[in-house]
Amino acid sequence: MTDTIAVQRADTGAPAPAPRMGASAWARIAICFAIALPAVVFRVTGFAPNPVVDLLVFGAAVVAASFLLAWAAEAAQKDIAGALAIAILALIAVLPEYAVDLYYAFRSGSDPAYEQFAAANMTGSNRLLLGFGWPLVVVISLLVARRFVRAGTLPSSATRVLELSRSARVDVGFLALLALLAFLIPAMGSIPLWFGFVLLAAFVLYLWRASATGDDDDDDEELVGMAGNLASMPQRQRRWTILALFVVAAAVILASAEPFADALVQSGSALGIDSYFLVQWLAPLATEAPEFIVAALFALRGMGGAAIGTLIASKVNQWSLLVGSLPIAHVLGGGTTGGLPLDGRQVEEFMLTASQTVLGVAIIIALRFHRWSAIALVALFAVQFVVTDTSGRWILSVVHLVVAVVVLWINRRDIVPTLAAPFRRPSRAAAE
Repeated sequence: MTDTIAVQRADTGAPAPAPRMGASAWARIAICFAIALPAVVFRVTGFAPNPVVDLLVFGAAVVAASFLLAWAAEAAQKDIAGALAIAILALIAVLPEYAVDLYYAFRSGSDPAYEQFAAANMTGSNRLLLGFGWPLVVVISLLVARRFVRAGTLPSSATRVLELSRSARVDVGFLALLALLAFLIPAMGSIPLWFGFVLLAAFVLYLWRASATGDDDDDDEELVGMAGNLASMPQRQRRWTILALFVVAAAVILASAEPFADALVQSGSALGIDSYFLVQWLAPLATEAPEFIVAALFALRGMGGAAIGTLIASKVNQWSLLVGSLPIAHVLGGGTTGGLPLDGRQVEEFMLTASQTVLGVAIIIALRFHRWSAIALVALFAVQFVVTDTSGRWILSVVHLVVAVVVLWINRRDIVPTLAAPFRRPSRAAAE
């Protein structure tokens, strides 16, 4: 953009006008503020008519604030380039989920009844991300690729397979290692405090590697939509606007997380619905909707690699930062230093989530995502809503692992390079 402005000045002899954000963009931000306002009023005044109304008011506020976060995070790529931008975008996009989940973990320190909800929210959002989010992005990307194939700019295979950038191998490598570590959780029957610190260290290592990893894709992709409007502002104004959106959205989410989480539990009894089901699936739908929309918009613009890269980074964040923070929040809330305990149901849920993650890694380990793989992930994700007993969850976990072994055997040449990618020097990884 700077080069374009310079050319305009040279051609016309007059300074180019400073870019401005349109009135419609400001109107969208105002609408989000308006949706979040009732929750702020409820929180400040202490007004709480009933759990269902609280659920709707605070849930709407979380979703509205999540959109503000997603827009600001995407626009921030204007000032932060490469794989680090994708990692930060993925981290910010799942902050609403973290706020709700960590509240459950913190509350479980003094109220054991909340222990199940901390793990339920995490496993539900994790499986939703991979079982629905990944296939959604792949299908959109392959459909969009058709017009490029017709124009002759892409080969016909682009409508069948989504190719990931080489830099994505670092993310896939971290996810593979974290998936293997995840099996220790059901084996131990809890998330010990020391294990939480191990996962947090893995997250720090991941951020460091992401910041040092070059991206072989085009980093100069033009942002459009709300992110494009924000990015078009002058640098100083843009940065202050993005910072303000971050602060306001984060404040709304933090203020709404506790009443929203409590309303989820209480609404189950009021509506005659299992509270565990609401926490595991309704909360992730609310908190991750903006993240899915951001990824879908990437895919619609022909940036399928960036779209799936954002969701892969989100999985890495969940298995490292989120799971690692749960036992710490539990202890800070008054729990024992032994960490967050898990009952039999939670052990099954973690086993199912870990096995699904291994299958996801097996599918993308060759940095290729076939459309049939996307269909298979959606099908297996849907089956879990039919299989609700203990034996069913264990059988589905075994199915995930068996299919993963077959796919890994097909892609066996990529196993060692992927597992080694997180530990290679950035310069060497970029060269390869």
